[in-house]
Amino acid sequence: MKKIILIAMLCVCAIGVSQEKMISKSGKVTFEASVPSFEEVKAVNNNVTFVLNPATGEIASLALMKGFQFKVALMEEHFNENYIESDQYPKAIFRGKIENFDINSLNADSKVFIIKGKLELHGKSKDIKTTAKIFKSAIGISILSDFTVIANDFNIKIPSLVKNKVSDKINIQIAAVLK
Repeated sequence: MKKIILIAMLCVCAIGVSQEKMISKSGKVTFEASVPSFEEVKAVNNNVTFVLNPATGEIASLALMKGFQFKVALMEEHFNENYIESDQYPKAIFRGKIENFDINSLNADSKVFIIKGKLELHGKSKDIKTTAKIFKSAIGISILSDFTVIANDFNIKIPSLVKNKVSDKINIQIAAVLK
C-alpha cells in the first residue's frame, strides 16, 4: 500500500514539475540578409524549440542550423558549408528573460515586452535586447519578435565575391506558440 501511495505521489509531482515550463518544438525563425536589386537571401526554420518559464519570464530557444531552408538549394549549401559552418557550429541558442513578465496579465490583445539575453551563434556570444509581442490564444502563449544582428559580430565572413549581394545586417523574425 505504501508503494502505491509513493508511486502515485511521484506521478503527481512529476506532472506538477512538467507543467512549470511551456514548450514549443515548432517555433518559426526566419532570417533575411537580402540586398535590393539582387536575389533574395532568406531562409526559414519551422522546427525551433522554445521553452518559457512563466513564473520567472526566463526564455530559451534552440535552432539547428541545418533546419534553415532556402528557396534555392545552392544558397542552402553555401549557408551551411561556407557561412555558418553547420558541421562545426550546428546550433544557435538564445537564453534570456522577458522583463516584467506576468502570465496572468495576458489576453488575446498583444502586449509588448522587452526581452534581454544572449545569442550564441557560430561560436560567439552576443547580448541581445529586443521587443516581443506576447498574447494568450486558445492554443497557448504566442510570442512574435524581430530584431537585427550583424554577421561580423558572430565572426561570419561574407566573401568579397558576394559582398554586394548579401547584407551583413541580418533581420530575424521569431514566431512561436508555447503550450
